[in-house]
Amino acid sequence: MSDKESTMLEMYNNTLRDFKEGDIVKGIVVAINAKEVVVDIGFKSEGFIAIEEFRNREDLSVGEQIDVLIETVEDDDGRVVLSRAKAEKMQGWMTVGDELNEGDIVDGRVLKQVKGGYMVDVNGIDAFLPMSLSSFRGVTNQEIMSNKYSFQIAKLNKQRRNMILSRRDIVQKEKEQVREKLWTELEKGQRRKGTVKGITDFGAFIDLGGVDGLLHITDMSWSRINHPSEVVSIGDKVEVLILDFDKANSKVSLGLKQILANPWDDVYQKFPAGSKVKGKIVNIMPYGVFVEIDRGIEGLLHSSEITWQKKMVNPQEIFKLGDIVEVQIINVDKDSKRISLSMKQLEMNPWLEAKIKFPIGSKVKGIVRGFTDYGAFVELESGLEGMIHVSDMSWTKKINHPQDVLKKGQEVEVSIIAVDGENRKITLGLKQLTPNPWSKIAERFPINAEVDAEVVLNSNFGVFVKLEDEIEALVYSSEIDKEKAAALKPGEKIRVKIIKVDVEQMKIGVSARLS
Repeated sequence: MSDKESTMLEMYNNTLRDFKEGDIVKGIVVAINAKEVVVDIGFKSEGFIAIEEFRNREDLSVGEQIDVLIETVEDDDGRVVLSRAKAEKMQGWMTVGDELNEGDIVDGRVLKQVKGGYMVDVNGIDAFLPMSLSSFRGVTNQEIMSNKYSFQIAKLNKQRRNMILSRRDIVQKEKEQVREKLWTELEKGQRRKGTVKGITDFGAFIDLGGVDGLLHITDMSWSRINHPSEVVSIGDKVEVLILDFDKANSKVSLGLKQILANPWDDVYQKFPAGSKVKGKIVNIMPYGVFVEIDRGIEGLLHSSEITWQKKMVNPQEIFKLGDIVEVQIINVDKDSKRISLSMKQLEMNPWLEAKIKFPIGSKVKGIVRGFTDYGAFVELESGLEGMIHVSDMSWTKKINHPQDVLKKGQEVEVSIIAVDGENRKITLGLKQLTPNPWSKIAERFPINAEVDAEVVLNSNFGVFVKLEDEIEALVYSSEIDKEKAAALKPGEKIRVKIIKVDVEQMKIGVSARLS
């Protein structure tokens, strides 16, 4: 006799006994429609179950044997009303009463989210999973309800048929097992896939699947980066190399750039000394700029190698980040990963012809570009720069600061005093444009002559006075009463006597002691 014939015989025999409401009996699915499932339980008429009671209705098929609970033997329409859900629930609680206790592990499927947690089907029983014990952080409801999970029974009241579940301890144990397994698998030089879970200024933390590793910013790229976020973002899936690990301290060092070929390996072949290349400025410092000439390879263009015109320039006034520049390779040091670059080597050195172009005594025009306390820098027509010392600004007047005479951006005519091409120096003069007046000054101001003078400056070692426009003299501190000197103010008049005229040193000494 076949199984089907045996089942039908059993059901036939059931017709010989009385069916009571609340009984659980076996039935055969004979039809399925959009609203109901028709089940033959061997009674005088077939029974009906609402389709909603079948949680996995896609697995239900005609001819399948199922357990059902008789709710009503005969309703108003004369039909037998059955329940699949109540049969499962009653059978489930019967199992609970016999087999399960608090702390046991059970499998279940999440049915829906409710206030404060989730309802879970455990062998037909509706159990409650509090949100605080779910450990479903970062998982969508669609994912939650499409998978089966293991749970621990946190609380169980069999009399009240109440079950509360927890996933927290199970997830923690699973994580520990995965972590322990991962530690046994880790090897230096091994490639691993992971997920970026955090980013700091110094690197990114990568979840390798239970163990976190640090991908330091210096191991992210062969190229210069300012922040890890330029390379990775939270949630990114990345392949990294295990550089080192310390299980005792739970530390794993990771590398990303090490997966790629080191661009410095063939640097001598790609960038021989003397070759010309173009690159992008990636960093600007007071002493020069760093130029990326290839992926992961940077060279330093020192400020002294930017132009022939000046020994040192301020790169921040000339370049900006991202500028494309052409440079020449001066030197390559693979071991130190250093490349020296030059821009001026691409041009002819104008200092080689400076002596010819600027003969001593010639007059040229230039633009005042800057100042120091002791002089002014003037850019000449050729682009070369010379300096006017304060002592070469006037034959007769004491210059306290070059800005008292010149202004930045002013066009000025100067005389060439000296040219040193080797050291890139040109000495310029303003006063040399006119003849030295001191031989005539000595004639106009003979020794012992008395004149009226105007106080210009009162200092610790004497008083500077003006005898005429552009002609100043010094009243030595020994040649004036201290109290009188202290009371003098610029612009006041004072009678002085000429006591010294030094044509060579271009100085006049006077005394306020007339008697």
